[in-house]
Amino acid sequence: MTHHTAEHRSQAMNTCIDDCTQCHAICLETINYCLGVGGKHAEAKHIGLLSACADICATSADTMLRGASVHTATCGACAEICRQCATSCDSMGDDADMKRCADMCRRCAESCATMAA
Repeated sequence: MTHHTAEHRSQAMNTCIDDCTQCHAICLETINYCLGVGGKHAEAKHIGLLSACADICATSADTMLRGASVHTATCGACAEICRQCATSCDSMGDDADMKRCADMCRRCAESCATMAA
């Protein structure tokens, strides 16, 4: 039986797990922020994308932590959803919280695209 601990995974995968975990947390925090701000920030499409992004990031991290070979599929989906979430956050205008989330989503998208390849 192979043990998939951090020492046995590639550095790229460990980085991706960290990025997914951070992106999951930031998306959840950003949902709370957006609901508090209201207006376009709280629109269903934007909140739905943040929620989907948080979910797929958690799933991708979990899949990699389990050492499941299907991580290429979850990471591919995660990269796409993170890119869309970053675009949605960017569309909210000049807002530090939105920029933080968009930047994290872009970083996670890059890590996941690498792992999906």
